[in-house]
Amino acid sequence: MMIRRNPIQQNILASSSAMMIMMMLWTISCMSTMAYGLAAGAMPPLTSRTADHLPLARKAMDYFDSSPDPFFAVQTSIDLLTAAGFEELPDGVPYRGKVVPGGKYYFTRNKSTLVAFVVGNAVETGKFGFHIIGGHTDSPNLKVKPRSKRGKAGVKQIGVECYGGGLWHTWFDRDLGISGRVMVRSSDGKRMEQKLIRLDRAILRVPNLAIHLLTQEEREAFKVNKEDHLSPILAMEAKKSLTGGNSKSDEDDDEDKDDKDDEKKKDDKDGWSEYQEPLLLQLLAEELGVDVSRIVDFELNLFDVQKAALGGAYSEFIYSARLDNLASCFLAVQALVDHVEEGNVDQDKDISMVVLYDHEEVGSASAVGAASPITGESVRRIAAALNDGSDEDALDSCLRKSFCLSSDQAHAVHPNYAAKHEAAHQPKMNEGMVIKRNSNQRYATTAVTGLLIREVAKRASLPPVQEFIVRQDCGCGSTIGPLISTATGIRAIDMGCPQLSMHSIRETMGVCDLTNGLALFKAFFKHFREVDDSVEQ
Repeated sequence: MMIRRNPIQQNILASSSAMMIMMMLWTISCMSTMAYGLAAGAMPPLTSRTADHLPLARKAMDYFDSSPDPFFAVQTSIDLLTAAGFEELPDGVPYRGKVVPGGKYYFTRNKSTLVAFVVGNAVETGKFGFHIIGGHTDSPNLKVKPRSKRGKAGVKQIGVECYGGGLWHTWFDRDLGISGRVMVRSSDGKRMEQKLIRLDRAILRVPNLAIHLLTQEEREAFKVNKEDHLSPILAMEAKKSLTGGNSKSDEDDDEDKDDKDDEKKKDDKDGWSEYQEPLLLQLLAEELGVDVSRIVDFELNLFDVQKAALGGAYSEFIYSARLDNLASCFLAVQALVDHVEEGNVDQDKDISMVVLYDHEEVGSASAVGAASPITGESVRRIAAALNDGSDEDALDSCLRKSFCLSSDQAHAVHPNYAAKHEAAHQPKMNEGMVIKRNSNQRYATTAVTGLLIREVAKRASLPPVQEFIVRQDCGCGSTIGPLISTATGIRAIDMGCPQLSMHSIRETMGVCDLTNGLALFKAFFKHFREVDDSVEQ
């Protein structure tokens, strides 16, 4: 049956139909635009001022996320080096005949310290130097104690030790994973193998105490007892909390089983495994695909599983864990790779080198820290291989031509605490790298070494380098520059990218500073010799 409509009804119907068609077309258009944007990697309009910096920033973020501890920082760096054709030098093997002009090499110590270098094709016997960028792979964190088993109030916990000078209050209420090195007995029982492990999920947590249970004094000043308050929760202890059992007989059964387990453990004691949390060992074994009995030791670290992220209205910041000092590590390795891939090795008359040390956060006094012989030993062995075993005089000449750019993150001025900075030395994020100075030699920078790097920056058409000193009423930190100079006699400068929240579990830096830092490091490898020759020593 035909429905008759008056003209008004027909107009309304026509208008409604037209509106529905327009909405459908608009929706399709939006969806197409979104699909195109996702496929093309399109960015919101506000990122236009930082767009050129974001590809490098994202690559750096992948590096940070892949490097939860020094072992993984070294391995991630090796992955970049091997992709660029670098070859591993077996440690403990003579270099003569192996290290040659044009060669690209790396070696590691303890799997937590890395040395990588490129020999210029134009190297001449007795006339070359080493252009070194130094950084460190470690950051403040919580490390699992040698005897990990700990528990209280019906909860399984892990015993942890504070490493370095962390802002420990920032570790509360974070999702924590586990990474590190596990020693595994081979299936035939004849060898002990090192396995890297990363449990990249929220396994552990250090919960805060509810405000209702704090005294007024405790609310005003949050204080952390590192021994009592930082043990993370792994799981509930009682089986009945998961199975629902709650009878007296269930408890008796559990006690009987525990007694039997204790008797069995007496027969299996080896001085190590009986002191470990069994659930932790089970997690490690499952991840590695081995039997629990084959795990014989470990070095484990806790880390925040939250990934690095771009932040700010213009995506001008990176929020990430371990920016101090993974940012320097990434830039140093990337600069060395770019030095090779951009064809600069053919004309290079020197050795370009990167050394990433462990244990800076605890003073560097170890077999693989900056205070160790590793830098001097590397320089001596490489120089001997290229100088045909020439005498000490040739080595000393080489050292005089060498220079170390020690790169460790710097303190950007904090807008809420600007008075903490010396009034004339307030580095800002996204305005370039920072030279650190201290007349009491807490930093290695001198007038000459500072001038050299400023001139290198000019050759690369970079903005002026920023400057930092501490206030006179504030203690000054230190880093690896003075230690390297003391151990080797090589000239050095201390500098780094500016950042906020240093030693927090999450830190902040500018995306533009990554671009600036990479350009400066590449210019250092390319231009340092000509700049050095122009300055009176």
